[in-house]
Amino acid sequence: MAIVREEDVKRDEPPPHGAIGMSTAYRISDAVPAPRAMEFRKRVLHPGAAIGPHVIHHDEVYYVLSGAGEVSADGATRRVTAGTTAYLYKGATVGIKQLDAEPLVLIVSYPNPPR
Repeated sequence: MAIVREEDVKRDEPPPHGAIGMSTAYRISDAVPAPRAMEFRKRVLHPGAAIGPHVIHHDEVYYVLSGAGEVSADGATRRVTAGTTAYLYKGATVGIKQLDAEPLVLIVSYPNPPR
């Protein structure tokens, strides 16, 4: 078992895949000793921020804790809000952007490649 406090892994940085705006990243699974089979992260997209479009090589899940955003996958775009999950499929080009005044708070999880 590994216990990780989010305050111990918190850092402000531009979001991945385009550095669009600013975010607060909680790289929770980075603090777990290897080997590990999955990534589990919390990301707060500040107003105007986005995780830019990128191809994923595994299934990936975005779970919205608070705020509102717009998730895209292979050209389709859908609004997401608190309590919404976007399940994204391997091979898709995906991204998500923050909408409205409140930051968009997400959990992002996906498998690591087998070792």
